[in-house]
Amino acid sequence: MFAAVVFSRWKARGAMDWDIQVCTVDQRKPRPGDEELGFGQVFTDHMFIMNYDEDCGWHDPRIVPYGPMSFEPSVASFHYGQTIFEGMKAYGCPDGRALLFRPGDNARRLNATAERMCIPSLDEELFVNAVKKTVAVDRQWIPSAPGTSLYIRPFIIATEKYLGLKPSSSYKFIIIMSPVGAYHGRGLTPTRIYVETEYVRSVRGGTGEAKTGGNYAACLKAEARAAKMGYDQVLWLDGQQRQFVEEVGSMNVFFKIGDQVITPPLGGTILAGITRDSVIKILREWGVAVKQRRISIQELAEAHESGSLQEAFGTGTAAVITPIGQLHWDGLTMDINEGQTGELTSKVYDTLLGIQTGRIEDDFGWTVEVPVGAETSG
Repeated sequence: MFAAVVFSRWKARGAMDWDIQVCTVDQRKPRPGDEELGFGQVFTDHMFIMNYDEDCGWHDPRIVPYGPMSFEPSVASFHYGQTIFEGMKAYGCPDGRALLFRPGDNARRLNATAERMCIPSLDEELFVNAVKKTVAVDRQWIPSAPGTSLYIRPFIIATEKYLGLKPSSSYKFIIIMSPVGAYHGRGLTPTRIYVETEYVRSVRGGTGEAKTGGNYAACLKAEARAAKMGYDQVLWLDGQQRQFVEEVGSMNVFFKIGDQVITPPLGGTILAGITRDSVIKILREWGVAVKQRRISIQELAEAHESGSLQEAFGTGTAAVITPIGQLHWDGLTMDINEGQTGELTSKVYDTLLGIQTGRIEDDFGWTVEVPVGAETSG
């Protein structure tokens, strides 16, 4: 049914060589038109899988047709949430190249999350090359319309058949991919944010900085309530005092107050966003004063009252940059920049997306090209 193809051997860091076995579909699925794309609903023809067990370590890397997987009901990830993931994208360029954005940083962050969740680390070079080769096999799935991309979801799940509470002895590392349009479906349109005062996302010493599924499941109750009230997302406050801004459910957050841009600091309770870090570096390259410091929701309210709160935006892989046009906190509605996308927000978005898609020179060395000629036709 499938044709087996083997990529040439490539050297990962460490003592062994890795052969990625590639088994391609006989017939590819029809790819939806770029104008039909939503987010994370359609998946490419292939996926990457790699196994781990205590005797062999990580082994048997392979690219196979995308499809259902079979697990026993007792596997550890179903019961104790020992799962981690990353989010990244491949972008099509006007000159025909395909680019990844800072994949080495995704590898390092995955390993940081793995350490917190008692999951064996991955060789970072292996991670990057697995992503590159999986994208290469399904390169034709990368959409080309403005605002579109190929979303890449690497993840690790615990697979030991055991109901006791302990780290699993076996895992699978999997990469799946989906051609996507704009995350929010409205492009660079300002979003309305509800400031959550009852529920808590994370506390210091917890898993707030880890990309693990439980963090996001914990957000759903508040997000569902906010949606019923007509808001797009939730802004979380710190879990102890309920005063200090942390992050939006799927984004880090930035505020332009006067001549400074302020973003909450990393400290174990929020995600170390790769897009966040990129935006900080871009702003500082432009000479914009960026402060990573605690900022209270009361300070934001006072800045809004005084007129010094000029812009706000979120950053993340899925949406890249999301303007924030309104915050609602404890009965107070704060319209930001009259609900319009700010000048600085637009400039950051255009610059970052321009680098990611190869339309602007990458002076930071962030982009990695997917090799041409590695794809297989099936």
